[in-house]
Amino acid sequence: MGLTGFFLITFLIVHCFINSMIFFNDGGETFNHWGHFMGSNLIVRTMELGLFAFLILHIVQGLILWAQNKAARPVRYAMNKAEKNSKWYSRSMGLLGTLILLFLILHLYHFWVPSRFGGMANVQVLETTTLGGYSNQEAHNLYLAMQQVFQNNLLVVIVYVLGVFSLFWHLLHGFQSAFQTFGINHKRYTPIIKGIGVIYTTVICLLFVLMPVSIYMNWIN
Repeated sequence: MGLTGFFLITFLIVHCFINSMIFFNDGGETFNHWGHFMGSNLIVRTMELGLFAFLILHIVQGLILWAQNKAARPVRYAMNKAEKNSKWYSRSMGLLGTLILLFLILHLYHFWVPSRFGGMANVQVLETTTLGGYSNQEAHNLYLAMQQVFQNNLLVVIVYVLGVFSLFWHLLHGFQSAFQTFGINHKRYTPIIKGIGVIYTTVICLLFVLMPVSIYMNWIN
C-alpha cells in the first residue's frame, strides 16, 4: 500500500501540474500543447499502463487489508472510543477510496476514453497546430472538451468537487501513512512529514477544485 501510494502521490503532482496550464487563460494553447504531449509520447503512454496497474493494485490491496482487519476481529469491542485514538478520515479510508473510485470512473469517461479512443463529439481537432513544434499533427482540443463538460453543467461540477473533497481526506491520512508503512515514523520527523502532507494535499486539491469551478464561473474563457 505504501509503495503504490507513493506512486499515485507522484502521479497527482504531474497530473495537477499539466491540468493547471488552463490557468494561463490563453485559449487553451498551453494546456493543449501539454495534453497532446502526454497523449502522444511513447514513454508517457507506456507509463500510463504502469499507472493503471498501480492503481488497480492499490485498490486490491486496500480491499485485502479491509478483509483481513474484519477477519482479525469478527466481534466488535464492547467499548470502543476510536475517536480518541484516531481521526475519522483515517478510519474511513475504505469509504473515501470507494468514492474516489466512482469519481475516477466518471473522470475517465469524460476525458481519458474520448481522447485515447476517439468519440469526442463536437470537439475541434487541431490539424495544423504548431504548439510546441507539433506541426501538421492532429490533436484533440482537450481545453474545449473541459469547457463542454463543465461550463453549463452545475451537477457535474458538484460531483467533481465532492470527488476532490473525498480525495482531500484520503490524502490527508494516506500521505503520512505511506511513510509510516516504510518505518519512517519518528517523533522528530513525523510532524514534519505530516506538515508537508497537509501542504501537498491542500495545494493539489485546491487546484483540482478550481479547474471545474473556474470554467463554470467563466473565470477562464
